Amino acid sequence: MSRLKELRKFVDEELNRLEDPDKRTSATVHLYGVSLAATMIAKKRGLDPEIASMAAMLHDLHAYKTGSYDDHAHKGAELAKDILDELKLTDDTETEMICSAIYHHDDKLVTDGPMDEVLKDADVIHHCMNDLSKAVKDKEKVRFEKLCEEFGM
Repeated sequence: MSRLKELRKFVDEELNRLEDPDKRTSATVHLYGVSLAATMIAKKRGLDPEIASMAAMLHDLHAYKTGSYDDHAHKGAELAKDILDELKLTDDTETEMICSAIYHHDDKLVTDGPMDEVLKDADVIHHCMNDLSKAVKDKEKVRFEKLCEEFGM
């Protein structure tokens, strides 16, 4: 089994523990949607698509498990490190890259490292394109416009 499939199996098991079926569906749609977007963005930018996809699969898991978005990016990075250490799917460099991306993913107005930016951009793509009836959030407007330009949309 590939590393990504193994991680998705773990995440699926965690999400299946959520009692509210609507929250479970929303979490699944978001994590898989961001994962796909991260894979595509990383591939286009010459970065590791598997690592990007793995970061995306874990990026909001803490929030879904706890029901709280308070400091969810930083707490999510800690949870991701624990999961990756437990599953032994990544080396130290890859774990650091994934955890950094998760740690910074909520800082949409700041530019960080290349993989951090992939996760931020994938999150924005999903937020903005998953429900076209919703207005783009102010903190995501500039980033979304740049993504539309980058992808010729």
